[in-house]
Amino acid sequence: MHSHNDSHHHDHSAHLSDTRDGRNRVAIAALLTFGFMIAEVIGGIVSGSLALLADAAHMLTDAGSLALAWVGFKLAERPADPARSFGWARFKVLAAFVNGLTLILLAAWITIEAVQRLLDPQPVMGNLLLGVAVLGLLVNVIAFFILHGGDHEDLNMRAALWHVAGDLLGSVAAIGAALVIILTGWMPIDPLLSVLVALIILWGGIQVVRRTSHILIEGVPTGLSVAAIKQDLETHLDDADKVEHIHAWSLNENKVLVTLDIEAKPGACIESLRRATKARLRQQFHVDHVTVEIRSEPLEIT
Repeated sequence: MHSHNDSHHHDHSAHLSDTRDGRNRVAIAALLTFGFMIAEVIGGIVSGSLALLADAAHMLTDAGSLALAWVGFKLAERPADPARSFGWARFKVLAAFVNGLTLILLAAWITIEAVQRLLDPQPVMGNLLLGVAVLGLLVNVIAFFILHGGDHEDLNMRAALWHVAGDLLGSVAAIGAALVIILTGWMPIDPLLSVLVALIILWGGIQVVRRTSHILIEGVPTGLSVAAIKQDLETHLDDADKVEHIHAWSLNENKVLVTLDIEAKPGACIESLRRATKARLRQQFHVDHVTVEIRSEPLEIT
């Protein structure tokens, strides 16, 4: 039989393995994004294309966001210390929250730029735009599949994935815009398609911010109900009279914590009740990190 320490060591090792895998995937995606951003800057300066320079700024923002995600994974590997009893595990959630905010701001910036270009159309070199956009699509597809192979439940990875997905959609929109410009010469297609991409990026940013902010304010984890825990424990634990002061929250997207008080029935074995409570929460609600405070009245001896 495995001891609790063996199980904890196994979980910690698996967590470190997942974190390192995520860190490596984000690092590769960041390098690809930053490298292509330099190519876009050169292409934009040579051609005088505002569209390419604007997209280069977009890529710079995403490269920075991917770098922040990498820092989040790196810090999450650090063990707990006297000042941080849970280590740096929540920094990944904070990094994802910041990345979600940058997605929302990025969508707003793209929309503003698109409106300005509709009001003051700028000539775009369709052939050069098409060439750079096709190259960008290839780079972004590679980066997307690298990140998509990571942990889908990891919010930090999900935020990074949304940034790259935004770049990928931007490249598709740029290819579409370039083809329309080459075939018809209609310039407004470029900002119009940019707004569509901005709306998709905005939706992704809102989803990431909503989930990460719920964790950061220590909301009850999704799929878990305090009322259901109370009813289940009071129904199935014979020695429990009342279950009160239940608090449930998440350290990150994977680690759920619960604290609660139990008023034991007279004559109940405190340690047996504590073990039964933890076993029930693990079995029924898949919660492993539980702190149980048990109150009991001593038996009156007559």
